[in-house]
Amino acid sequence: MFNTPTEAQLASIPGLYQTDHISTQDKIIHAHFYIGSSHWFIAEYDHVDTMFGFCVLNGDLEMAEWGYVSFQELKDINVLGLYQVQYDVYWTPKPAGQVDLIRHGGGIYFDTDSAPDRDPWTWYSLNS
Repeated sequence: MFNTPTEAQLASIPGLYQTDHISTQDKIIHAHFYIGSSHWFIAEYDHVDTMFGFCVLNGDLEMAEWGYVSFQELKDINVLGLYQVQYDVYWTPKPAGQVDLIRHGGGIYFDTDSAPDRDPWTWYSLNS
């Protein structure tokens, strides 16, 4: 892995299941890993090996999803000895709703239970 995160950087990521009560839109993405057009946006980490976040493989937004990934497996990816997964050292934590690839990949789920008076199948217009 190129630019492997430090223990201090990894320590700032919440543990697994600690953000379950937070909507996907508001869930903080603490780390970003990438290689080519594949991206892993990390929201949780068990501080051993398992990470949880949103993944886009090979730029395929239709198949992008929330799920688990092994940190060791990310570190082990090596294409022809030339390309490795990179840790985005310039990433600043932000809500998933502010990450374009997550929004365009269908990773923002709206909880209709939190707004029981709004019918999800009704069109609403803006006030003039």
